[in-house]
Amino acid sequence: MKVFYKSLTLSLLISFSINSQESNKESIKKDIEYLASEELEGRFPGTNGEDLAANYIAAKFEKFGLTKLTGSYFQDFNFTLPSSPHEEVKFNEETNSKIDAKNIIAFIDNNKKNTVIIGAHYDHIGYGGQYSLDRGVNEIHNGADDNASGTAMLISLAKQLKNRNDLKNNYLFIAFSAEELGLIGSRYFVNSEIFDSESINFMINLDMVGRLNEERELSIYGVGTSSIFKQVVNSLNNNFKLKIINDGTGPSDHTSFYNKDIPVLFFNTGSHENYHRPSDDVDLINYEGISEISNYVIDIIDELETYNKLEFKETISNQTTVSRFNVSLRVMPDYVFEGEGMKADQIIKGGPADEAGLIDGDVIIMVGKYEVKDVYDYMNSLSKFEEGDITKVFVLRGDKKLEFIVKF
Repeated sequence: MKVFYKSLTLSLLISFSINSQESNKESIKKDIEYLASEELEGRFPGTNGEDLAANYIAAKFEKFGLTKLTGSYFQDFNFTLPSSPHEEVKFNEETNSKIDAKNIIAFIDNNKKNTVIIGAHYDHIGYGGQYSLDRGVNEIHNGADDNASGTAMLISLAKQLKNRNDLKNNYLFIAFSAEELGLIGSRYFVNSEIFDSESINFMINLDMVGRLNEERELSIYGVGTSSIFKQVVNSLNNNFKLKIINDGTGPSDHTSFYNKDIPVLFFNTGSHENYHRPSDDVDLINYEGISEISNYVIDIIDELETYNKLEFKETISNQTTVSRFNVSLRVMPDYVFEGEGMKADQIIKGGPADEAGLIDGDVIIMVGKYEVKDVYDYMNSLSKFEEGDITKVFVLRGDKKLEFIVKF
């Protein structure tokens, strides 16, 4: 009889776990479907669509019982974009061109000394315009992967961690605005009065986590920013083909925290042909995959709970030296390519590279007279050219070195 009850208990636990995982997946799916709906019109900063998204996220935080840091879930700010590459973004100045935006911030106060920040940007690029890779197309860019996926996972993690009574850190959840315009929301937060760098243990960033591919490739940036990260992410992985990147900087909001000497981990399932296009929609999301990544992140959080405050480590990065440029080959770089050169993850149809004959997977090793050893060399080389210029581009295609004539 005891064996029967033990078997029954085990079966009930397994059934509860499976039902809980299915419920989590369905909640994530529901959140993505709303955040990437036509009603929100691409969630461009300062628009009614972004306000609807902000209200939705805040309502979720309130439903879960998360604390308001300042009497509101909203951190309101405005900013003015620079009129030239040599100017900086200006915050909270009364100008005709200002954009009103808000971060959404919620707190789980466990009365602990240190706090873990979990973040995701919730804005996108509206109807595209200059930010779209489909130039000239005036359509809603719903941004299901970028970044309704990360925002939905943020909401899911907040719900799961709120119901825990065994945590040794406080948890701060932030949905950032204006990431697409230059990490503006996270930059505002880390320079605001409510940011206390001394109490921050580490930061987790979730950006484009909805397109886990058949190879199950999951990129984790910032692994070198604390000595324990590499051991933890590898020891807990039994499902993913991990791409480990030590660098604490990159094209998302974790960079703002790394620049304040905070250890960071940035989770990302990689770029794809729908990036910054109207086709980044809900029907392409891998909901099973995003649920599995969510479980993996929870496992990492649980393991890091067993350590004291993490020590920050600086990583080597060339990103601060990237020059501004006025031309483009219309190439989507493979940011996790580990070889020498700049690997083209995707050649945009109709762009200069496509018209010259480059194809997906080509590795650019020289633009004109400028040697390209990585993606940053590539971007710096583009700063040497103007629209209408013609130059040679050298690539490796397999074991062949090829030469193409490109007009910008």
